[in-house]
Order: sequence, then structure tokens, then C-alpha cells
Amino acid sequence: MTTMTKKADKIDRLAALTQKTETTSGASLWREAMRRLRSSKMAVIGAVIIALFVVIAIIGPWIAPHTPTAQTWRGEVFPNQGKFVGMRGENWFGLDHLGRDMFSRILVGARQTLLVGVVSMLIGLVIGAVVGVLSGAAATLGGPAGQRIDTVIMRITDIMLSLPSLLLAVSIAAVMGQSLTTVMIAVGVVQIPIFARLLRGSMLAQGGADYVLAAKALGIRKKRIVLTQILPNSLSPVIVQATLSLATAIIEAAALSYLGLGNPDPAIPEWGVMLSQAQRFFDNEPMMSAYPAIGIIITALGFTLLGEAMREALDPKLRG
Repeated sequence: MTTMTKKADKIDRLAALTQKTETTSGASLWREAMRRLRSSKMAVIGAVIIALFVVIAIIGPWIAPHTPTAQTWRGEVFPNQGKFVGMRGENWFGLDHLGRDMFSRILVGARQTLLVGVVSMLIGLVIGAVVGVLSGAAATLGGPAGQRIDTVIMRITDIMLSLPSLLLAVSIAAVMGQSLTTVMIAVGVVQIPIFARLLRGSMLAQGGADYVLAAKALGIRKKRIVLTQILPNSLSPVIVQATLSLATAIIEAAALSYLGLGNPDPAIPEWGVMLSQAQRFFDNEPMMSAYPAIGIIITALGFTLLGEAMREALDPKLRG
């Protein structure tokens, strides 16, 4: 099975969850899902990690004990000689190769990492949702002409899904040039076909529902059926995917920054850039790499745990 087929099948399975859940139970979809989420240890752990990350990203610049860009202790580190300053009372995480406080840079860098992840996800979500709605509406209510439009849109998204996401993001970033905006756009574009196919599949799953057939029988305009009936009932899997995509966006954005395609100003703290800067000093001071790497891993883990818990809460086959 090809990579594109695996991705597409995974997305289609998620798109079908809403219809399965609503068919199985007469209870409100999200009320039932929230009840299971509250009893899920995985969801609680993920939510706690995300909450801590968001709080740190918001208040980090105000609680940082030192200016993250100031080379206050430059005279105490000699990277060419392999001499660094580790953890101590004044610098909880030690100093980097330029004598800057690592703890302050980690705190401030969380905001940059969150910003890149959220904006990237929103770019993919908004554009992907528009494409998905057009494709889903065309396939559901567009007749033969709509089927042809849907086929063209889906073949384009399949081509994008067939490409490794990180390779596609690197290619886009390399063409656009080095900047933080480039990273956000590159990672966001990678997310577009995922959201488009997901929303389109969810709308197709809802297209044969009784309320849609009733609306057609009453002579309600197709545009109104799509916007007021089908679309609102198709958003549940998209919300789940948005949570999972945040984890992917943070990792891919950090990877692009690590490769030197991110913010051109290396003085501005960002976890991917910090990881890249610390790589050449790994033999002498491995903790310089460990701190931003651990931050990226734990944050991505939080979004993944919550997203997977939400997926299970929506899937009747996985109920406890």
C-alpha cells in the first residue's frame, strides 16, 4: 500500500466517525464525547500539557529571569575550547554558546513555537475547509457536473498527499526564501489536502442522512442545505484533526527552522533554531540540544494525546 493510500484511508476513516457515532446513539455527539474525554487519562494528560505550554507561551517573556538575547555571560563560555556553563543557581538551564541564559530562551521561545504552529494549522484549516466544502458540496448535491468537479479537486489533493509532507514543506520554503512567514506558509500548505479530503469525506457521509433528504423534499436551496445542514454536522472530525495537526505543525516548523529555513535572525529564541545552533556543541554540552528537543517532543505529545483521545471518543468501535 502506498503512502498516499495510507494517508487517504486514515483521513476517510476519521471522516466517517461522525455518521457512525450519531447513528449508534441518540445522545448528542459532543456531549457523549466530552463525557468519555473527562474519564480518559490520555485526554487529561494531553490537556494538562497543552495548558502548561500555552500558559508558558503567553507569560514566558514576563517571567523570564533574564533578557533572552543578552550575551551577559559571554566571557564565561569558550565554545572553541569546549568550555560551557551548566546548571547553576543564577542560570537554571545553564548558558548557550554565546553566554545567553538558556532557561529564559526556552520560556520566550515557547511563544514563537506556538505562534508558528497555530498559524500554520489555521492556514491549512481555512484553505482546506474551503476546498473541502466546494468538493463535498459538488459531490453531494452537484449532479454529474459536480461529480466531475469533485473528481478534479480530489485528484489534486491525492497528488499532494502522495508527497512526503516534510519534503513538500522544505521545497516550498526553499523556493520562498528564509523567513518565519515562509515556515508558516510551507507547513500550512502541507495541511491543506488533509483538511480538504477530511471535510469532503465527512460531508459525503452526511449527504445521505434523513435530515438532508427532508430538506431536499421541502425544496430548500442546495446552498442553504450545505451551509446550514451538512457543513455544521461535518465539523467534528475536522476539530479532531486540527488538534493532531498542531502537533505535526510544531514538529515540521521546528524541522524547517533546524534546516535554516526559519527566522533569519538567530538571536530570536525559537526551539527549532536553538536546536540547530546547539547541534555543533553536542559533544561538549549535550543539554543545550536536550532542552529545546524535550520542549518540542512534550508539546507535540500533548496535542497528539488529546487528539487521539478525541478520535477515540468519537469512534463507537473504540468506546470503553
